[in-house]
Amino acid sequence: MRTAAVLVTAGSLLLTAPAAAARTPASASASEARGTAVAAARAASAGIDFGPCAKEQELPPTVECGTLRVPLDYARPDGERIRLTVSRSRATGKDPATGRAVPRQGSLVHNPGGPGASGMHFPMTGVVPGWKRLAAAYDLVGYAPRGVGRSAPLSCVDPKTFHQGPAPAPRHPSAEVKRERAARAAAYARGCAERSGDALRHYTSLNNARDLDVLRAALGETRLTFLGSSYGTYIGALYATLFPSHVRRMVFDSAVNPAPERIWYRNNLARSAAFEGRWADFRAWAARHHDVYGLGDTARKVRDSYDRVRERLAREPAGGKVGPAQLHTAMLGAAYYDDHWPQRAHALSAYLRGDPGPLVEQAEEHPEAAAEAENTRAVYLAVECNDAPWPTDFAVWDRDNTRLARRAPFETWHNVWTNLPCAYWPAPRQRPLDVRAGKGALPPTLILAAERDAATPYDGALELHRRLAGSALVTERDAGSHGLAGGAGACVNEHLTAYLLEGRVPGRRASCAPPPAPEPAPPAA
Repeated sequence: MRTAAVLVTAGSLLLTAPAAAARTPASASASEARGTAVAAARAASAGIDFGPCAKEQELPPTVECGTLRVPLDYARPDGERIRLTVSRSRATGKDPATGRAVPRQGSLVHNPGGPGASGMHFPMTGVVPGWKRLAAAYDLVGYAPRGVGRSAPLSCVDPKTFHQGPAPAPRHPSAEVKRERAARAAAYARGCAERSGDALRHYTSLNNARDLDVLRAALGETRLTFLGSSYGTYIGALYATLFPSHVRRMVFDSAVNPAPERIWYRNNLARSAAFEGRWADFRAWAARHHDVYGLGDTARKVRDSYDRVRERLAREPAGGKVGPAQLHTAMLGAAYYDDHWPQRAHALSAYLRGDPGPLVEQAEEHPEAAAEAENTRAVYLAVECNDAPWPTDFAVWDRDNTRLARRAPFETWHNVWTNLPCAYWPAPRQRPLDVRAGKGALPPTLILAAERDAATPYDGALELHRRLAGSALVTERDAGSHGLAGGAGACVNEHLTAYLLEGRVPGRRASCAPPPAPEPAPPAA
């Protein structure tokens, strides 16, 4: 289950989007609060009619599926409603070690992050050894948030045109490249509006949190037990602020920084800075295993090897499919997860030795996955662009990221091109909710974080911990994999299990040693 400490100055860079571009938070609207209550009451009465999953969901018979109807606009609960897909595996009721009966504790709902990721496969984790105790006590519930998959899906371009084939990825783009990418971003934003119409404005994090409360009611739960990973932690933080009396237990795994001024432009600057540190972690590991991969016996020499690969791919894409942009996307996986390191190092090594096969296998874009990839990007941008003000003048993006790229070139401009449609977004912007819970407002909650996580830098966990009174923070020291729950860290998983099964937290703060670094795999493996 994944999704998904580097102190940076990016968060202090000036955000110059005009205040007039944002509207009052939807949470402040009494009509939307009433609409959520109406929708939850209807859902509690109707429940969810679970049955066999659709064939295209590719789920085993042990998982059942259903749909949940929620308002498109919570201010108009009697207006248009959309259907969200939901999956569930029933609690086994038996301790996996002793076979003794285990009392059911209700539903454990998971959101894997994104925005744009589907949690429909989450119930399958119940067969994994580390999850069997939880699967004995809980129904494991996943769902596809609004816009994702079969849940009122969003699209901004024709999926057939989404993968454009081998593409460049300059670390320091020219003025001409910047103009071209800005024009492309503006066209993408227009496409989102043209394909979705007025409905586009209703795909927001606040509505995701409201949907979660309707799901809770439909499952027959008085209070919610929730595991949010990566962006899912932000949905959880909003939920805890909007519906504190509805929280039973809540896990924040790899927490987004919820400070309103960080949503989402500054958080993305911080991510770009943090990825430079994780890219250095991978290169240092590869250098320690120079005898296996031959990429160089220092991190700098490994970077030189990587640059040689980029330059060759710019001249001649591997297999006619993989250019520098596809290479970067593959290597970004190594910055997310340590267990990707051996495969990525092997692919670089094999390519430099004359075998492009492993690199093509790991980095090529698959046409059959284009529709899912396009949907994921559409939802990601709809939510983040709608959630908050963004700079509307490209000169601001150019200034901030040119400065940042001087010391963090690995991810900076790639991240800009991903988010730049938000500069031209046609839907109204919201002002982010001030996430917080005072003493006694919530039951104890659990935050899991790795110090060197780049996708959700560690300062986000510290900020969330500060804002939620009574929360406990478990830190995996000197580690950087994104998404800790159910991963390689036995210490973290012990805290997770104790909390979800017994409601027990390790005081205010606890720390865990990092998991062992991955073992290298020889190029011939």
